[in-house]
Amino acid sequence: MVHSAYDSFELLRGCPTKIDAVASYASKLFVGCSDGALRVYAAESDRSSSSSDYLGQAQELRKEGYALERTVNGYSKKSLLAMEVLASRELLLSLSESIAFHRLPNLETFAVITKAKGANVYSWDDRRGYLCFARQKRVCIIRHDGRGFVEVKEFGVPDTVKSMSWCGENICLGIKKEYVILNATSGALSEVFPSGRLAPPLVVPLPSGELLLGKIRSLRVPYPMIQTIVLQNVRRLVQSNNAVIVALDNSVHGLFPVPVGAQIVQLTASGNFEEALALCKLLPPEDASLRAAKEGSIHIRYAHHLFDNGSYEEAMEHFLAAQVDITYVLSMYPSIVLPKTTLLPETDKLVDSDPDAVHLSRGSSGASDDMDPSSASHFGDFDEHSALESKKMSHNTLMALIKYLQKRRYNIIEKATAEGTEEVVLGAVGDNYGHYDSSRGRGNVAINSGAREMAAILDTALLQALLLTGQSSASVELLRGHNYCDLKICEESLQKRHHYSALLELYRSNAMHREALKLLHQLVEESSSGKSEVTHKFKPEDILEYLKPLCGKDPMLVLEFSMIILDRCPTQTIELFLSGNIPADMVNSYLKQHAPNMQGRYLELMLAMNESAISGNLQNEMVQIYLSEVLDLHAELSDQNKWDEKAHYPTRKKLLSALEGISGYNPEALLKRLPPDALYEERAVLLGKMNQHELALSLYVHKLHLPDLALCYCDRVYESATHQPSTTKSGSIYLTLLQIYLNPSKTTKNFEKRITNIVASRSTSIPKVSSASGTKTKGGRGAKKIAAIEVADDLRVSPSGTDSSRSDGDTDEISPEDSSTIMLDEVLDLLSKRWDRINGAQALRLLPRQTNLQNLMPFLGPLLRKSSEANRNLSVIKSLRQSENLQVKDELYKYRKTVVKISGDSMCSLCHKKIGTSVFAVYPNGKTLVHFVCFRDSQSMKAVTKSTTTTLRKW
Repeated sequence: MVHSAYDSFELLRGCPTKIDAVASYASKLFVGCSDGALRVYAAESDRSSSSSDYLGQAQELRKEGYALERTVNGYSKKSLLAMEVLASRELLLSLSESIAFHRLPNLETFAVITKAKGANVYSWDDRRGYLCFARQKRVCIIRHDGRGFVEVKEFGVPDTVKSMSWCGENICLGIKKEYVILNATSGALSEVFPSGRLAPPLVVPLPSGELLLGKIRSLRVPYPMIQTIVLQNVRRLVQSNNAVIVALDNSVHGLFPVPVGAQIVQLTASGNFEEALALCKLLPPEDASLRAAKEGSIHIRYAHHLFDNGSYEEAMEHFLAAQVDITYVLSMYPSIVLPKTTLLPETDKLVDSDPDAVHLSRGSSGASDDMDPSSASHFGDFDEHSALESKKMSHNTLMALIKYLQKRRYNIIEKATAEGTEEVVLGAVGDNYGHYDSSRGRGNVAINSGAREMAAILDTALLQALLLTGQSSASVELLRGHNYCDLKICEESLQKRHHYSALLELYRSNAMHREALKLLHQLVEESSSGKSEVTHKFKPEDILEYLKPLCGKDPMLVLEFSMIILDRCPTQTIELFLSGNIPADMVNSYLKQHAPNMQGRYLELMLAMNESAISGNLQNEMVQIYLSEVLDLHAELSDQNKWDEKAHYPTRKKLLSALEGISGYNPEALLKRLPPDALYEERAVLLGKMNQHELALSLYVHKLHLPDLALCYCDRVYESATHQPSTTKSGSIYLTLLQIYLNPSKTTKNFEKRITNIVASRSTSIPKVSSASGTKTKGGRGAKKIAAIEVADDLRVSPSGTDSSRSDGDTDEISPEDSSTIMLDEVLDLLSKRWDRINGAQALRLLPRQTNLQNLMPFLGPLLRKSSEANRNLSVIKSLRQSENLQVKDELYKYRKTVVKISGDSMCSLCHKKIGTSVFAVYPNGKTLVHFVCFRDSQSMKAVTKSTTTTLRKW
């Protein structure tokens, strides 16, 4: 026997005749005997009450002895087959030779169904008052209408009915060895399933309205025997309102259910926890608190039972169902170190009996910050508990713990986050609830709330369990997300087991970036030297990845630790500065102090991304760095007599590119650093930036002897002026170069002194090249001058002439002694290549008189063709404009000739009134008339015509 579900009690004994049927009414027992008599028994405590006081007596069977109250002889002529009390109608239904109804409690005959003579089975539908019974192969249905019984239907069936029961509006019948459904309206039969080969069909109605149909089949576990009650010669089993009535030959027993609470205690004590939990569901709803307490206690006992027997995951499921604090479960794992807590242990208040059921011990569950590391690392190494510890700390127990903690984590973390948010809000509105500084990191915050304490305990335990089971990747994921891991305990645990990736995430989650970067630097150094104790190799790129999110938060920390890997990963490090939006001035200053060799590289990349992103000071500093590199190279090669002024070394090429492409530097400061006898090309570019074009071109021509570079310089100046809308296009820069070719002695005289004076005075007062537009002429005057060259080759511009205002294009007449030094070939080459950019009249005035016109054909030919073509184009344009003017005039005359006749019947197209003598307007079609006032007030309206543009004439 597992437990006692029913208590057997003998209600009466010594019945004079054999008992055939039994029923209960309130606290009375009706016993039908084989001699046809009906004996009524009452509890001995009720015998003093009158028979008319039934309602005042108990309405259920008593668990006490019963005595005969009265005997109704001749109740039936034959032995009773069945008997049932219809409590809602105060009737007693009995089946003998027929079906009879007697009133209660006095047993007067109410009705006898004579048609039921020979019936062997019946079923009563108390809700509708319908009775069905089976007689031989017929099924009859009658209805109680309150006064009597009325026959409703009668149907034939294939065989004798062995059992029957109402099933809603239909009837379930057990016939032969099968079940069928009889439609109570049409009599149609529907098969259900066979009852089996051996047992007869058995139909039992349930209180829920369902039917229980018997089918014999093999029984397998789990179908345990609950209880065995030994009673001999049982003749009837009847369900009463509060007990099961068992009729024997001459006695009646009552099987009274044991209270559910008592059964639960029995099952729990015997270790049948599943049955005990199932019975808890039967506790009444009003005892919800009692039910929850009992279920929690059973779950805890069951969990300990499963844990001790190796079913760790199932044990954790029951701990979860019991809703115990995680500290209760973690107390079973002494080797897991937990942070100090102010929470009260719940071991005593969760278990209500049998203290041996919970064998918990934690030597030191509250590991403080000043705990002895050695004691923590060897926690649980006690000889007397070594076997138990080995079992509890096995892989399976820890895996079960991990799953349990992960299931509890979401709600606990959610509550902890809500508490932290609420505390911050309260602090913001000035409430004195303590200050929570989330920026300091969770490990440094004094936890003073239950939810956050619990979250810290959970995450700290979960991390240790993951480490003990070798789930390093899962521990990293835990620390990478929002967590409340205790810094001190987790740091020691991770260091001891060399889980450095997780340790880095622990530092990161607590905003301990300096400690993380120091550790990462150490790991990178060990990995590069081959002395690392961990399998994972750390690279300098890992430091870069760690620094990326910190650029906006702590740029100085980023700069400090980026210097460590700058030599190994220069490009990636500088890209980090650029992508992290660290102020350029800050980066440049830091590089200048700690890594000057990388300063130029940084500024290069910064400039390549966006020239306007860096200030003029940084641009100037970058050019200064390039110049220093070139000067060092010049000094080195000059000492070796290997310096070539025309050679473009890589560093020099970089400097020239910067000088030409950057506009934010200070050319005067750079010019001071140049040596007097070298770097002429750099000097020329700088002079050009200062608008000293004559000096710059003189360097190209007379120092470098590179006319091609001089021409390229002129092209750059010309094109830059062309792209500036406010600057008039000018070819005077070419005239300046032409003067240098024609008068070399003048341009080279005091050349170095002039440059020195410019740098010393920081002045830009040297005459600049003016626009060639200053020589504009009216009409074809310029063309006449060019044509006059053919007939007067000795023409010269006099200083008193109209075009001799000493512009940049003007020059003194070349003396005979200088004519031998004229660079005529370069002059002719310049004129032939850039004829379209040079003012022809000014160029011709500059040429010496001995110049052969035949040599000027490459210059004059295309120039004259262009001039002639321009004249032709202007003539055509003039003719077209004159023709267009004539057309407009002709159209104007046409419109002015239009005649409009106004009569007395002329109507306004807008207001539909007569025009009369009012001022009117006419649409261009010459027909539509409107009042001028109407047109003015409704300009948005359209007249009859579809014209979109109207011209009105006022008459």
